[in-house]
Parts: sequence; structure tokens; C-alpha cells
Amino acid sequence: MSAAMFTKTVRLPALREELTLHAGPAAADGSPTWNLQDPVRNRFFRIDWPTFLILSQWHLSEPQAICVAASKEAPIELEVQDVDDVLKFLAQSELLQTFNAQGTERLFTTEQRTRQSPWKWLLHHYLFFRIPLLRPDTWLTRMSPNVEFFYSRVFLYLTLLALIVGVFQTTRQWSHFTATFVDTLSWEGLAGYAMVLIAIKFLHELGHAFTAKRFGCRVPTMGIAFLVMWPVAYTDVNESWKLDNRYQRLAVSAAGVLTELAIAAWATLAWALLPDGQVRASMFLLAAVTWISTLLINASPFMRFDGYFLLSDLLDIPNLHHRAFALARWRMREILFALGEEKPEHFAKGRERFLVVFAWATWIYRISLFLGIAVLVYRHFFKALGVFLFAVEIIWFVAVPITSELREWLERRSVIASSKRTRRTAFVAALLLLLGFMPINFRVTAQGILKPVHAVEIYAPAAATVVTPPKQHGAQVAAGEPIVELASSEFKHREVLVQVKLEKIQAQLDAAAFDSSLQQNLPVLREQLATANAELEGLQQEQQRFAPTAAFAGVIADPMPALHAGDMVARNAPIATLIDPSTWEVKVYVEEGDLLRLQAGDHARFYPESAGATPVELTVSEINRDASRQLTEMLLASTHGGQIPVHTANNIVSPDHAIYGVTLKAQRPADASMLQQVRGRVVVYGKAKTLFGEYFNTAAAVLIRESGW
Repeated sequence: MSAAMFTKTVRLPALREELTLHAGPAAADGSPTWNLQDPVRNRFFRIDWPTFLILSQWHLSEPQAICVAASKEAPIELEVQDVDDVLKFLAQSELLQTFNAQGTERLFTTEQRTRQSPWKWLLHHYLFFRIPLLRPDTWLTRMSPNVEFFYSRVFLYLTLLALIVGVFQTTRQWSHFTATFVDTLSWEGLAGYAMVLIAIKFLHELGHAFTAKRFGCRVPTMGIAFLVMWPVAYTDVNESWKLDNRYQRLAVSAAGVLTELAIAAWATLAWALLPDGQVRASMFLLAAVTWISTLLINASPFMRFDGYFLLSDLLDIPNLHHRAFALARWRMREILFALGEEKPEHFAKGRERFLVVFAWATWIYRISLFLGIAVLVYRHFFKALGVFLFAVEIIWFVAVPITSELREWLERRSVIASSKRTRRTAFVAALLLLLGFMPINFRVTAQGILKPVHAVEIYAPAAATVVTPPKQHGAQVAAGEPIVELASSEFKHREVLVQVKLEKIQAQLDAAAFDSSLQQNLPVLREQLATANAELEGLQQEQQRFAPTAAFAGVIADPMPALHAGDMVARNAPIATLIDPSTWEVKVYVEEGDLLRLQAGDHARFYPESAGATPVELTVSEINRDASRQLTEMLLASTHGGQIPVHTANNIVSPDHAIYGVTLKAQRPADASMLQQVRGRVVVYGKAKTLFGEYFNTAAAVLIRESGW
């Protein structure tokens, strides 16, 4: 029904008789407001002064008469259009009585508009639904006197003192506190955290309920709400909107967080003062869960948790998200197209700027959160259902809002097309699109190890005495030249014993030639002789390991320091390394996104970490397309100062995420000073990287990896 349809003979439908009005806080411009309560649905509607004046004269039933009577009550000129707007609001909110066909048709139209298909109903209730469990109002009324102490100044001061002492004592035991947290990261510990979290959230909701009851509000239900199948407790304290005292509404909104903070303060103090044992462990769980859940979840204003309602009450802006979003969308359109449209609402400049930034920050936070939830849902369900739920998350929380805004742009396409700002926006968008596809980075950077292609490490085969020590670091060695000479008294002793054994067997063989009684033992003696000769030959070959020779012409590197003739060395002690300084290579590991940008023959450069060292020119020679499951270059591991995060299991060092090995050959010999492995930064000049190409390659790699069923 529009204003043009109103005449003096039009009679307006009556208001529902059970509706009540409560005085509200003053508006931003100082004008009074009221809260219109629908007790059947326990809903509240904030109305302004003109709407209140119209409703106060609604019994006149005629729009023109209402305007005249309301204008006499206050210095406000009301028009029939104002009455029409209020009528639309009442009809949409189902606040009118229905006694005729017109009212029935209105209800039928509203029901048709809100009716959902089974799929849409299932989708909506998968994303969010509530299960009422308790009707606690009577019990809260009976128990309220018993909790009055927790609202006293005495309890407040005691809690503040407990917080100060507990935090101070905890900082003195901080290493023990963090170590305890790490120790509880097990299945048993997580189960304990879950149980404590359930208890904490129950007390959190009781904090809201008792505070609302303390100010005379009804608390009809308490229960569990499911946000994307994640359970969260809730308490219906909608009646707090009828409180005209702003600070009382703030107290109701903050009661849950304050309850958790009080519990956290006392639990922290108890943990800091109690001796080790089960009680102290319980206090740790209580403190840790409470601090984390309060500061990271409930205090956030970006979701409709306590932090949101606190901020809404502090700013005195009901429906904060909805109104901030509307203002932010208006501001975005003005920035992009300069349409000159009227603001959805008028605020002071500082508050308007805050609301716009807050809305944009909320959008960014929610996109990040919902993408994370989508990935979590995908990974924790079987693949077919995971893909479906992932798509639901992305479509509902990301695609639908974007599509809705694009639809608004489409409705304004004629105005947008005629705006000069649009051409500037289109130019900037085209420029950004061009930059997205423009090659901006030809370099792939990674940490690598420069080492000789041919290198032999010399170890002591057993505990031995040095006869001839190795040459000094950097000394040339010819092929076949001895590197070091060692002597082992154990092997000498064993060789002497075998020699004695051989002489004894040989004597018996010689005697058998003249003594016929011994000739029957000849086969056995010959077999013993052959065995002793083989043992002696093996000992002689083993002795050669104590005097290793150079397998190729090279250079001595890293000889054992201060080693002289006559010194003792232990078994497997590193004596020296023989390297071929003419050929060098670098081993690096790159991420999956950079792997596609490399190919054999690409030019690269190695920058040693050593100060003053000359860079080494490289060429990519080999690319491993399979992810490395084990890291062999320990200097690259995070445990040894490298940049690759690793973990150790069964004495095997493995990277935390997928990396791929790349080998590069040096184009010329390295400096003479580089006679051992050197860590440094490798820059490979591969295929150009574009911003959009990077995203496409990453997405394609994920899709290919996850496409297997």
C-alpha cells in the first residue's frame, strides 16, 4: 500500500494487543527512542520519535488524522508517506492484527516470501540452528539471591587482586607454564580441554542469565546453537533491549566475558600457588582454556559473539553489522563510481569512518574464517561430502554476498556508465589486471648447499695410532698417494697369532711326510692351512684400510686438527676429506609453486653466507619432480640453522611440507677457500612469475592432488 492509495476513508489495521513499549536510550542526535516488544516471539524493535508519535495515534485508524494529531503532540511535520512507511514496517514485522481478507492475504504473502525449499532449509540449518534445552527463568529467580555476592565490590577487588598476584607469579614461572601447555597437547590433554571448555561455557551463559535476571529481564531459554556444525552455548537475553539504561545493557552483554575472566584470574592464582599434583594440573587446564576462549573467541566483534554486542552497546548502534555493512557498501560505491547517492544513515564523520573500516575488516576476517572452515570441513569428511560442504561454504559465505553486490551494480548500470569516476575505476582495474598478468619476477630464491661433486671422507676403521698424519688443509694429493697411515696394535696382535698358527700347521704337514701315522690327518691339515692363509690375507687387506690412498687427484680438506705421529684416534673418527676441486654442485629445495618455473639449463647464482666470498655461477642440471620425504643436507634443516622446517621420526629427518630437490652445476671451480660444504642463498633465473599465474598454478596443483578418489 503506497501513499498515493491513502485517502481519508482508508482505515488502517489494528496493532496486536500484546505489544508493549519500553523507553529506550537517546539517539545520536539527542532525540528519544523506544523499544517495541513482541512478547510472543521475544523480539524487540528500536523505533524513533516520529514512529512513536504515529503509533501513539494509531487508534485513529486514518493516515491523515494520524498525521494531524501527531504533529500537534510534537514540533514535527508528518506526512501520509511517513504513516505508509510505518505500516510497511508493522506488516513486515507481523505486528498487525488480522481480521479480514486483506490481512489474511498479507500474512499469506509474508509466509510465501519466507517459505524455503527443502534444500534451502537444509542448507540454512546446516549453517546455523538452535536447540533449546532449558527454560531457566523460574530457577534463575529462585537462585539469584545466592549469587549476589559475585556482583559486590568486595568480590571485584578480591578478583583484581587475584589477577595481579596470579599474573605476576605466573610470569616468574613462565617457562614451566609454557612447558605444561606443550605437555598437555595430547589426546588426553585435548579431552581435558574439551571437558573444561564445556563447563566454562555453561558458567559463561549463567553469567549472562543471572545478570539479565538481576535487572528484571526474563530469560526464556538456554541451549546449544550450531554454527557450521560447531556447537556453541547460547542464552536468550533479548529482553535486555527493553532496558533504557545503557550501562545495564552493557553489563548483560559483558557478563559472560567477565565471568570467564574472573574464573581465569582465580585459576591462574591457584596454579601459581599450589604444589605440583592433580589439583594444580586441573587449575592449569581451567586457566588456559578460559584465557584462550575469552580473548580469542568471545571478545571478537567480527562475529555475533559477546564482543559484537559489547561494541554495539558501547556505540549505541543496534544491528551494528547490518548498518555498518550498508554504510560500507555505500562508501565503496562512492569510491568506485561517485554515484552521489544518499547515505543509508548519517553519523558524525569520525564514527562513520570507524563503521566503514570496521565493516571492511569484518568482511576480510569472515572471508578468512569461512575459507578456513571450508578447508576444515573438506578435510574432516569423506571426500564426496567434503567437496559438497566446501562448495556450500564458499557459495553461501563468499559468492552470494559478492553476487548480491554485483546485482546492485547492475541495477545502477546506467548511472554507473555515465559517471566520470567509473572511467577512472575501469582504468585502475585494467591496470591492476594487466599487472596481475605481467611478468614481475624471474627469480626463484632458496637456501642451498655448495659442495664438491666428488668427495671422499676418510674415517679411522678402528682405534689406532697415527704413523703418518694427513697433509695440511688445501694440500694437493696425487691419485694413489697415501692420505694417512695408521697402525692398530689389535690387528698386529691378531696377525701375529695367525702367523704362529700357520707355522704350527706347516710343521705338522712337514712331519706327516716322514711319519705314516700322521698321514691320515693330511686332508684336515691342508684345510686348516687354507683357512689360516685366507684369514691372514683378510687381515692384510684390513690393514690396508689403515693406510688409505687417494682414489683421484684432489685436495685435502678439513684434516683433524693438531694430529701428530704417535697420537691415538678413536674408531670412526673423521681424519680428513679428499675432494676434487674442479667440479662443484649446489643442492637446493624449492616449493611446489616454484618447481614449475624451473627447467634444466636455467642460469643461477650462489651467494655464500661467508663474508667476502665470491658468488658462484650455476646451471640447473637436474630437477626432482617427486617430493623429498627425507632431508639429507642437514645444514638446510631448521634444527641446524637452516630455513626448511623439519621433524624427526625414527631417526629420519623429514620436511614438514612438500619440497622438491634441484641440483645445479657450477660453471667454474669454486674459490680455493671453499674446500668444504658452504651454505648460502641461491637465485635461479627461471620462468617469469605473475600474480594471477601463481594463484592459478597453486589452485591447479591442489585440484590435481585432491582429484584422486
